[in-house]
Amino acid sequence: MEQSAQSFFSPKNRVAPLGILSLQGANELSAKIEAHLLRWAREAGMEVDSFSIANSCPRFSSGDGKGIIHDTIRGYDLYLIVDVGNYSCTYDYFGQKNHMSPDDHFQDLKRLIQAASGKAHRINVIMPLLYGGRQHRRSYRESLDCAFALQELQRMGVANIVTFDAHDPRVQNAVPLMCFDNLMPTYQVLKKLFRSFPDISTDRDSFMVVSPDEGALSRNMYYASVLGVELGMFYKRRDYSQMIEGRNPIVAHEYLGSDVEGKDVFIADDIVSSGESMLDIAYSLKARKAKRIFAYATYAIFTNGLGTVDKAYQEGVIDGLFGSNLTYRTEELKNRPWFYEVDVSKYIAYFISALNHDVSISSLLDPHQKIDALLEKRRAERSLYEDQQLSFEK
Repeated sequence: MEQSAQSFFSPKNRVAPLGILSLQGANELSAKIEAHLLRWAREAGMEVDSFSIANSCPRFSSGDGKGIIHDTIRGYDLYLIVDVGNYSCTYDYFGQKNHMSPDDHFQDLKRLIQAASGKAHRINVIMPLLYGGRQHRRSYRESLDCAFALQELQRMGVANIVTFDAHDPRVQNAVPLMCFDNLMPTYQVLKKLFRSFPDISTDRDSFMVVSPDEGALSRNMYYASVLGVELGMFYKRRDYSQMIEGRNPIVAHEYLGSDVEGKDVFIADDIVSSGESMLDIAYSLKARKAKRIFAYATYAIFTNGLGTVDKAYQEGVIDGLFGSNLTYRTEELKNRPWFYEVDVSKYIAYFISALNHDVSISSLLDPHQKIDALLEKRRAERSLYEDQQLSFEK
């Protein structure tokens, strides 16, 4: 993969000159992405100092804002990178500090698209955490925020939307004529898991994948399939007679699947919001005598704080929680002993480079071969580790 990225990164076969607009709150991720792109470009013989396009979205004291692009973009293949989940960004509003919501970030995205004023060759949006993605279907008199937002971006001339682990990727049906890529960092997650816990064995008798609910079944099914292990599942029994904070409360998590006793268990989901459901499942698995429990969430946002996970970790219920760097993480979360960050910047850089050079992205969408190679390397390392342990015991 590294070689292929370098081989097509040249000025000869680009769609147009590459430009990256990092919106407020996405600077950390954008810098890592650009570092990979710059390295590949220089290795391909290009003399380039930066792909970044200076921009800003200042606000008046009344709260009104505007988008400004400070450098030329005429004829550029633009990639706007936005983190709609970064609530640490603030602006002044009538003398008060106001934290930016997903709505504010989305408005800034549209402001910068407007500022491009049709001068760019093509406009692409990298939005890892999909705006309005959790409101993915209508029930009676409700809005469809995500579908409408995608249609709005399409009307503004956006050619490609790139997101990660959409809550329901079927929302792309709202824009059938616009390119919508929903990426899954499966390879990056497994690589981080194996590096962080080198003693893990993925034998069927030692390891198992469990889906936290029916909505996450497809992503957990993929993990179970590529690892060749069994798949279990929980389903949420809800109280449909009442509505609390916009949803029907969960009464219990019911388990379906084979015995987890003595096995390491891996659970994957798209978002850990309050963490309540994930911990309920972890405690339930421990009650069924699971050995170790590893959880992964593409977006570990923890809206209710980290105290409950700290308690579960101290009690030996959770052994590790993995989360990506695709959205804002607090310093407190990054410094927790149970949190392991999965860096997805290189994956995004590959994708941007592929789009900018108009080459196939099939291998990026389905990294099955890379996962097979990773597992083969993992088995060799495990065999060497076991031989060393036997030698040490003798």
